[in-house]
Amino acid sequence: MQKNDTQIKLYSDSLLFYTAMLDDIKAASKSIYLEIYRFSNDPFGVRFRDNLLKKCLEGVKVMLLIDSWGASSSYGFFQELVEAGAELRFFKKIKFNWDAFTKNHRRNHRKILIVDEEITYIGSANIAGYALNWRESVIRIKGDIAKKFINVFYGNWRIYNKYFYDKPEYAKPIKYKNFEIIRDVPSLIHQPVQKKFLKLINAAKKEIIIETPYFLPGKHLRKALMDAGDRGVNVSVIIPKKSDVHLLDILTSKYLGELSQHNVKIFFYLPQNLHAKLFLVDRKYFVIGSSNFDYRSFRYMHEICMAGEHRSLVRQMTNHINETLRDSERFKFGSWKKRPRIQRVFEWLLVPFRHLF
Repeated sequence: MQKNDTQIKLYSDSLLFYTAMLDDIKAASKSIYLEIYRFSNDPFGVRFRDNLLKKCLEGVKVMLLIDSWGASSSYGFFQELVEAGAELRFFKKIKFNWDAFTKNHRRNHRKILIVDEEITYIGSANIAGYALNWRESVIRIKGDIAKKFINVFYGNWRIYNKYFYDKPEYAKPIKYKNFEIIRDVPSLIHQPVQKKFLKLINAAKKEIIIETPYFLPGKHLRKALMDAGDRGVNVSVIIPKKSDVHLLDILTSKYLGELSQHNVKIFFYLPQNLHAKLFLVDRKYFVIGSSNFDYRSFRYMHEICMAGEHRSLVRQMTNHINETLRDSERFKFGSWKKRPRIQRVFEWLLVPFRHLF
């Protein structure tokens, strides 16, 4: 195995990694690249924006790529920042025309911050005050891999308003030492993140752990997880007891009984919303990033994950998972069988819309 001296720190506590991100921004001397789904116009968003403004006034290069649907902030919110020299693009603005649903449903869900071409943040968290109490998964990476992420940023920067582009090229994995940067683009064919999950699940020998806020895998992933459980792999899925998308929770419930009958252990995180997105196989191979474990992320979203092997990160992920499990309860098949009939009706009614959650 190639030696990997890349320094990686995993953050689970929102306040801690937001503080770390702001400290790195304040120390920036050359450049700041931010690609984000949601940048909220709230006190926390204002604080983040104002720190970027200070860096612009100091001559630091600042580039922002924000999804126009998820932003929850307008151009006016960033106007002073742009006037100070920042470059701003809103990814694929909402347009109303005959093909509005197909085009507008494809969002940029990535979350990347690169500072001074040497520090990279990638993970689950948006810039939003409402998420300060959520349990997240964000890694801070120090190393030359930052230059690879800058290339990824510029790729989406170029297609920010395009519907047609070379999807196979934009979905190619990017290698760096024993890491892979995996990029999803809206597609019914390519879906590299889902393919990576399938490959790892099918190859797992001892253990699979999935932590995700939205768990709605398609039939191939469900079968792979059940097959793994049936062949003796210890499969655990950790999801929030109540996510911020209640209808998805109802639909997810429909599939939990079958999974549990095939030795897939389901755990519900209790304290607050679990928004972490991580995947660990055999305490060796990890995947972490912006992608949820659901149809919508795999089919319709621009997502980004980092995968590979890194002993320190795997130890940190294991600690994170153990902490999550301490605040979780086990799914009970008997209780699920007795769930209200009205819930079962809604589960079936929502099935035709499962690709949209």
